[in-house]
Amino acid sequence: MTEFDRAAIKSKASAACGWNFIVLMSRQGKIRLSEFFSSYTESQKKRILRDISADVLPRQAKMCNIIEKGDYKFIYRRYASLYFVVGAPVEMNELIVLEQIHLFVEALDGYFNSVCELDLVFSLHKSLMILFEMFIAGMLCESNRREVLQQIVEAEEMVEEMSKAGEDTSSQLDDGLSFQEQFQLGRKPGARGPRGNR
Repeated sequence: MTEFDRAAIKSKASAACGWNFIVLMSRQGKIRLSEFFSSYTESQKKRILRDISADVLPRQAKMCNIIEKGDYKFIYRRYASLYFVVGAPVEMNELIVLEQIHLFVEALDGYFNSVCELDLVFSLHKSLMILFEMFIAGMLCESNRREVLQQIVEAEEMVEEMSKAGEDTSSQLDDGLSFQEQFQLGRKPGARGPRGNR
């Protein structure tokens, strides 16, 4: 094996250690949460979401949870009415991804006390906080559910301390959300607080 072959194997292995994206989609095809850890253009993101709707949603319960799509593969699990779909590199172990999805669902369950689709709709920013506390750039960084939930509680307490009485505290968390995510929360993108001042 040449030095070039070793370098190629090493670069493939390092590229295969994290997710490319995660999408939470309802059975009706509504996107409840989407986060892309790799850089994609808007048209590529739309194509990926369209592929998920076309390939994952119509599948029977007894069918395989892995669908290969060129450079990446969809690995999904269905919990009640939600599909948790992860785009992972082709080289990544599917069983590890399935366990990571389950770990994320357990963290959501621990925070929301039996998470449901409405929790994700009305508390998108909290779901994203849990996701970002567990995964950085698509790689699992914190697998201890109690530690993740403790960090989220501490962050919420800091926001409560910093906020003034009668002020919308959730607007302080909007700075980290994209316009699409703010729109999904029912807020005017870029607006802060009840008056909409920046």
